[in-house]
Amino acid sequence: MGRFVDALAGTRQAVPPIWFMRQAGRYQQSYQAKRRKYRFEQLCREPHLAAAVALDAVQEFDFDAAILFSDLLFPLNALGFPLKYDDSGPKLGRRLDEAGLGRLRDLDRAGDALAFQAEAVALTRYALAPSTGLIGFVGGPWTLFVYAMEGTHTGALVRPKVSMGLYRKFARILVPLLARAIREQLEAGADVVMIFDTAAGELSPAAFQQHIAPDLRRLAATQPGRLGYYARGIQAAHLGGPTSAGIGPWAGLGVDWRWDLTDVLAARGRTGFVQGNFDPALLHLTGTALRRAIDEYLAPIVALPAAARRGWVCGLGHGVLPGTPEASVRDFVRVVRRRLS
Repeated sequence: MGRFVDALAGTRQAVPPIWFMRQAGRYQQSYQAKRRKYRFEQLCREPHLAAAVALDAVQEFDFDAAILFSDLLFPLNALGFPLKYDDSGPKLGRRLDEAGLGRLRDLDRAGDALAFQAEAVALTRYALAPSTGLIGFVGGPWTLFVYAMEGTHTGALVRPKVSMGLYRKFARILVPLLARAIREQLEAGADVVMIFDTAAGELSPAAFQQHIAPDLRRLAATQPGRLGYYARGIQAAHLGGPTSAGIGPWAGLGVDWRWDLTDVLAARGRTGFVQGNFDPALLHLTGTALRRAIDEYLAPIVALPAAARRGWVCGLGHGVLPGTPEASVRDFVRVVRRRLS
């Protein structure tokens, strides 16, 4: 097994695996070259292209895991929402309302429409070295509901927040679709599937626990110990505990740069992996300034007992930002491995 799978298993290791959210994407010259030939949707929907994009990141930066190259909105398209992409991002052709629930596709048709993702996972797994991990992903139910209503996950989110009754009806349709997609990605070779819940941090801890957590627990229960969870902006209180020790049914938890990673890693009773959490904005530093920032980030983590660092997947607190210098990504990987070896 490699570092990533060892981290999932909680094996103690001096050097952690390194994986970045959005490690394949716009900051890469190789990705930009592919985008000059193919539309974004082609790169996602054609499994051999999606696998090639995912593999480029591992080959160019020596990450310890690859991740499915796709987009979290495809389940909405599978349910019947028109979806297209342009230079400004995704565009949904209609919005969710009460009347629209009856027009959504059934589970069989919608699930079949997502088969390309599992195929991309299988092709990626086939081409990866056995020691390299592989991650699948889906969007969280709340985030997909927000997109279905608003067409974005930013702003005050007034309509979604006052439409929890509609959310519950939509989730009864969506959650089984996500569960099928998760199962098929795992069967295709993913070591773990992440749930990326981009909009969940806009909810209060009380609203999160009341409305969102039950569906997340249902999803996690379909594949015990095989799902991870990340939501930018959530706090420990969202998870029902003072620290991420309240991971509950998850295989692990991703945390953003606002968390004190040493508290999370050293939490009493912690189980599962912890992914994070260097501030991705700092990768816009270069040279000595970047290396100093990485050393400052690592210093309190290195001071922890080795047992406390078990299960740590070193990475960013969110995705790689557009315009990030490729040299900074390479420096991060080199500095972390040198500092911890």
